[in-house]
Amino acid sequence: MTTTGLHGKRGRPREFDVDEALDRVIEVFWRHGYDGTTLDDLTAATGVNRPSLYAAFGHKEQIFEHALDRYARVDMAYVGEAIAQPTAAAVARHYLHENVFAITAPDRPRGCLSIQAGLAGRTADQGVVKLLRDKRAEGESALAARLSRAIHEGDLADAEDPRDLARFLSTVSAGLAVQAAAGASTADLMRVADRALSAFPIGGLGGPAA
Repeated sequence: MTTTGLHGKRGRPREFDVDEALDRVIEVFWRHGYDGTTLDDLTAATGVNRPSLYAAFGHKEQIFEHALDRYARVDMAYVGEAIAQPTAAAVARHYLHENVFAITAPDRPRGCLSIQAGLAGRTADQGVVKLLRDKRAEGESALAARLSRAIHEGDLADAEDPRDLARFLSTVSAGLAVQAAAGASTADLMRVADRALSAFPIGGLGGPAA
């Protein structure tokens, strides 16, 4: 999708594909973290000069935010798929299983962009810290809302706390991402995911993956 850019002026179309550029930006932030990434790294990876990069996406923090948004739409599409599953058991299974596949994908850096970007380096930029925190909170809230619905539908016991269950799933997925970045195999991480699923408070997890 060649575009005029997100912040560009009319009548001055850009000669680069925005989505392709963001995919390259994602990989740089993923490998080096937010603090460890320079604008020179981004221009070298995308082949886009600084003025055009600024015009399309804004300053470094805004570039990172655009990258996170695309990462959520593409690499973390499984979250929306999980929330759409018909039962709480299927939600949990799809979420953790597909997370394992995503964090060990052969065509991407291992782990998770939102985890790696925050862990690599010592981020002093509170805007980025808040951005990452808010993104995690959004994901947990979406899971909690779906699990709350499961309680109302009788799919989970009334005594369950959907926020705690969502935080449990989110924490397991974050731990899996850290282990993936450290070199753990897909098979090993899938066993961990299945062990976590055995603690999820509902039966019926033994069928085919949703």
